Amino acid sequence: MKKKQYHINPVTLAMERVEHDVFYWLKQSGFYILGGICLGIVFFFLFYYFFPSPRERQLMTQKTQLETQLQLVDGRLNQMQIVMSDLSQRDDNLYRALLGAEPIPLSVRQGATQKMAYYDEISRMTDSQLAANLVLKTDILEKELYVQAKSYDEILVMAKNQETKMEYIPAIQPVLNQNLKRVASGYGWRIDPVYHVRRFHSGMDFTAPKGTDIYATGKGKVVFVGHKQGYGNTVIIDHGYGYQTLYAHLYKPLCHVGQKVNRADVIALVGNTGKSTGPHLHYEVHFQGKPIDPRNFYFYDLSPEEYDQMVQLSNNYGRMLD
Repeated sequence: MKKKQYHINPVTLAMERVEHDVFYWLKQSGFYILGGICLGIVFFFLFYYFFPSPRERQLMTQKTQLETQLQLVDGRLNQMQIVMSDLSQRDDNLYRALLGAEPIPLSVRQGATQKMAYYDEISRMTDSQLAANLVLKTDILEKELYVQAKSYDEILVMAKNQETKMEYIPAIQPVLNQNLKRVASGYGWRIDPVYHVRRFHSGMDFTAPKGTDIYATGKGKVVFVGHKQGYGNTVIIDHGYGYQTLYAHLYKPLCHVGQKVNRADVIALVGNTGKSTGPHLHYEVHFQGKPIDPRNFYFYDLSPEEYDQMVQLSNNYGRMLD
């Protein structure tokens, strides 16, 4: 039941009942309505900005999942591009070089990079740099894969036409090295282990126990067997087509000058003769009288993954043995 309101009449000092007119009640109602509206607006903005709706929560979850998937795809594309780069380098510097073919120009391999305006447009349409970047990487990789596949087709035809030549060119490692742990030092500038000065190392060193078999890396003719200063006991094989291989620090040669050998024939045993700090084989490949990097000539032995591992091991600067 509604309470009655009273006030003291200042003239008569008597208690009198308060009577409210219509305008009073309209004013009171207006205050309540305005307060309710203001409170409603406050709650609306609070929930709008700080408490997402079920639909918004669903969209945010989907967005997070999509971003995670895009990041995973981006990581896989990066790995694929690394492998593609290695294949391209081996194709230009090894396979095509061996067969006398010109390298493929970089502009041909990466032709997709010429369409940068197209990717800028995608970025503006999707408002996502990541999405545009993925499209760019995918197109470049697609172009490189197409060019590489065509290159391998050409190489296959050239290899069939030069099958005899391929029997002579060095193509395996000179010692059994299945786990690649026998690679001690590679081709390039190194610190001499005896004189401690910077010197160009013109071959690769393979550590192995004394007496380990050494194999001819290609078909050819033995042109030198004997002692060379610094190299110790040495064998040199002429493979024709401008290629020669040298095997140094031998314990014992097992071939003679003028002997014809086939790939994988045992020609010597690992030793420690000459300027050497431990039993190992020093192996060189020469083309047109100049030493070149031997690690490009193991394509009959190594998968792309093993080749990459061997490259990393051969770059070790601290373990040159001669």
